[in-house]
Parts: sequence; structure tokens; C-alpha cells
Amino acid sequence: MESSTKHNWRSKLHEIIYEADTPSGKLFDVVLLIAILASIILVMLESINSFDTKYHDFLNVSEWIITILFSIEYIARIIVVKRPLKYILSFYGIIDLLSTIPKYISLFLGGTQALVALRALRLLRIFRILKLARYLGASQSLANALKASRVKISVFLFAVLIACIIFGTIMYLVEGEENGFTNIPKSVYWCIVTLTTVGFGDITPITPLGQFIAAIIMILGYGIIAVPTGIVSAEYTNATKGKKNKKKKTQSLNSQSCRNCLESNHRDDSKYCHKCGETLHHG
Repeated sequence: MESSTKHNWRSKLHEIIYEADTPSGKLFDVVLLIAILASIILVMLESINSFDTKYHDFLNVSEWIITILFSIEYIARIIVVKRPLKYILSFYGIIDLLSTIPKYISLFLGGTQALVALRALRLLRIFRILKLARYLGASQSLANALKASRVKISVFLFAVLIACIIFGTIMYLVEGEENGFTNIPKSVYWCIVTLTTVGFGDITPITPLGQFIAAIIMILGYGIIAVPTGIVSAEYTNATKGKKNKKKKTQSLNSQSCRNCLESNHRDDSKYCHKCGETLHHG
């Protein structure tokens, strides 16, 4: 009887903490995100000296309250899963720990308070709340497109680097030290920032020939921006072909999390985890 009661409260707590499809789970995650945002805002305000001087005690107490709440949440997440180490070593588990310990470390080491801003990474949990997991396939397609384009982009960037070295050397010879181009590395740096349309106000060509070369470099910059975009776009188009049949399947996914292996994104009608076979608890 005692074992059954223990199992029931752990199951209920797991449903609240890990399930974003139940009313209690949604409420928990929304409150959690509000707390994360509040904590980030507190850290930002604390970095403003005038504000911190006036409200230091309030900021410190508020941050401690949030830190304690996050600590309780972290411990609760470990308790309700069957394999705690799986959660502790998972991506979200590491993020949750890193977002909690900076405040404690600040008791022994100064200057670590700003690390609390790591809590911004916990905002990734919004994918669960808004059921955005169904759209992760698109991000995976983009990642695959970037991976497939890496050789072409590498060759392109190497060619751009060679062009910058050549143009930088030419500008060093044309403008000379008297016009700010004191050495070739600095001239190459000027060429890179000019080619990428960032601009380098400390050095500007003075001679007509130097200005003409600079104009060519700036015009080339617009073309250079378009090339890698076209490469990735072509690969992305190829990567997304033939995936329309999977759309209906991904639309039926929910954020239900398995207590045993923490696997999520199960189908709405799933009774068992598609990874380990554990029975799923439906809210």
C-alpha cells in the first residue's frame, strides 16, 4: 500500500513537471518560464550600477528566492524519474544545473553572479509548452543543408581569404603607411571588413586608385553575401524534397515524456514509449 502511494505521488509529480500536454503541466511550465525571465531581468538590472546601488538588497533576496525554487525543481526532476543519471547527464539536465549553481558559487567566488544569465538557455523549454517539437524537423533539415554545404562553403571562404590577401597587399602598396595602411596584415583586415560591408572607419583610402579599388571591393561584398546563401538554399531545397509524407506523422506528436528514458515526442495515441517500451501515463 505504501509502495503504491509512493508510486502514485511520483507519477503525479512527473506528470506536472515533465508533461506539457496536461493542464497542471502547462501551468508548471508557464510559471517556470516566468521565473526564468524574472531571474534574467534581475541579473540585467543588477549589472546597472545605479540601480544595483539603490535596490541591491531587493535584487539579492529575489535572486536567492528564485535560486532556491530552481534547486527544489531540479531535485524534484531527479526524484520522479526512474533513471536519475539519465536526466542529470541529459542536455536539459546540464542546463538546469548550470542555471542553479552560479548563485551558490557567488558565496565563495566573486564576479560569478553574471553567470546566472545562463538561465536564458532554459527558455528552450518553450518548445515543449507550445508543442513546437513538430517543427523540429524543419530545423533538422536546415542543419543537414548546412552540413551538406560545408565543403562548398569552405572552398568559397578560402577563395575569399585569398582575395582579401591579394587586395590587402595591393592597398598597402597603393596607399602606403602615410594613409593608415601601415602593414599588410592591417591592410588585409581592412579588406575583410570592407568586403563584408562592416566598414573600418579608422582607415580610409585617400588616393583615387585606392578609392577605386575600395569601390570594387565593396561591390564584390554584396555578391559574396549572396553566394553562400544560394548554396545553402539549394541544399535545403534538396533536403526537404520527399518529406511531405512525414508531415502528417509529425503533426500528431505530443510532448509526453517517458519516466524511464526521458524520451519525448510520442504520438498522441501511443501507450508505450517508442524507445524503451515503458508504459506512458496519459493525463
